[in-house]
Amino acid sequence: MKTIEVAMTGINGALYAVIGILTYLGIFAPDVGVVRFWPAVFIPGAFAVLFGPWTGGVGAAIGIFLSDMVIHGNAFLSLTVGVPSNFIGFFLVGYIARKNLSRAKMVAGLTAGSAIVVLLLYLALGVLISAEVALLFIGVVIATYLLSLIVGYLWPQFRSYQVAAVVGLAVGSAIIGIGVWAFSQAFPVPYSLNWVQNAPFYASWILLVWTFSTEIPFLIAIVPPILKACYSAFPSLKPLKEGSS
Repeated sequence: MKTIEVAMTGINGALYAVIGILTYLGIFAPDVGVVRFWPAVFIPGAFAVLFGPWTGGVGAAIGIFLSDMVIHGNAFLSLTVGVPSNFIGFFLVGYIARKNLSRAKMVAGLTAGSAIVVLLLYLALGVLISAEVALLFIGVVIATYLLSLIVGYLWPQFRSYQVAAVVGLAVGSAIIGIGVWAFSQAFPVPYSLNWVQNAPFYASWILLVWTFSTEIPFLIAIVPPILKACYSAFPSLKPLKEGSS
């Protein structure tokens, strides 16, 4: 990593931790807990695009670990679930965002990602989650899908980012959902705001859907304007796209 990338990684991690702690509002996933409301994801999302996947991934891993130590204090849970999910998720955001995707590829990628989330919700409906929760999350997914298409149409330079945000967050959310459940089979987790062991498998579904549905709007709506402002002020930050359209 270059010197500037190392410096930006530290800033990314610090901002992610501090702003995350100040904005999560004490809200956790319904019925399960553990995973908090986390609008601060736009920070590593922007850093991943501006300074590359390593800056985004490593900075996110540092930031989530620091915030975990303040909020729940379980270092092992953070290192085995929170840190890898954030590193992999935002590494993918930075990596895919630097590809040059056509409009058709953007639409296909967003459609596939949104369809998978809706399918998971449908399969869980009435079995793992209530109809009210499912409908709320489906509404968020549909709104995010439409917003992504609008942003991609108005700002073609961010087409690749829209797909990157969906893919990166989907992978990170899956790691969190399955990871927390697997962790609970051996160690206690703060389930439903109480420390318990052997969380039911349906908890992984709720955590996956909760994480994706509550965080994707911030990645889609907030990061592009930040990038646009940064590119206008510092044109050298605009990354070269890889591949052809």
